[in-house]
Amino acid sequence: MGLLDARITKHNALVTSVDNVMNWARLSSLWPMGFGLACCAIEMMATNASNYDLERFGIFPRASPRQSDLMIVAGTVTMKMAERVVRLYEQMPEPRYVLSMGSCSNCGGPYWHHGYHVLKGVDRVIPVDVYVPGCPPRPEALIGGLMKIQELIRMEQIGISRADALKKLEEKSADPRPLIEVARQGVKAS
Repeated sequence: MGLLDARITKHNALVTSVDNVMNWARLSSLWPMGFGLACCAIEMMATNASNYDLERFGIFPRASPRQSDLMIVAGTVTMKMAERVVRLYEQMPEPRYVLSMGSCSNCGGPYWHHGYHVLKGVDRVIPVDVYVPGCPPRPEALIGGLMKIQELIRMEQIGISRADALKKLEEKSADPRPLIEVARQGVKAS
């Protein structure tokens, strides 16, 4: 059928590292816990609808923090709600990731100027891996942020810290085509 099928049937072996297999499994089965707090939650729900079909990326929303590995914070985080955000984040198993969606969760949005009750960014209470800008961001922007999370997972290694993985992600191009081409050349040589 395809190139991968031909290689497996021809050589009957597939050589890779444990890091690659584990990262492929984790990035292909993200289970986000949607934490919709305001109008950004509607865009997050639209992204999960049939028009955008996140299940093709292996992304399946979960309601329980104990089954989730990605928290999407969508909307205005008030001081009162910040405590609950931290509690839900601590209930998630490791490795866990956070995507901050929208101006309000990124930096307080327009509300922190006029009120003392709005948190000026969710990153003040939990560590954020990817920020998706916009007010509210379109579903395409959220999909781009989810793909950045997948790239972060692809760069992780056993025994490497999250900060080092983020540095590697910044240094390395997000385009996977050169990596695929190197892998193809390696198979052709052997």
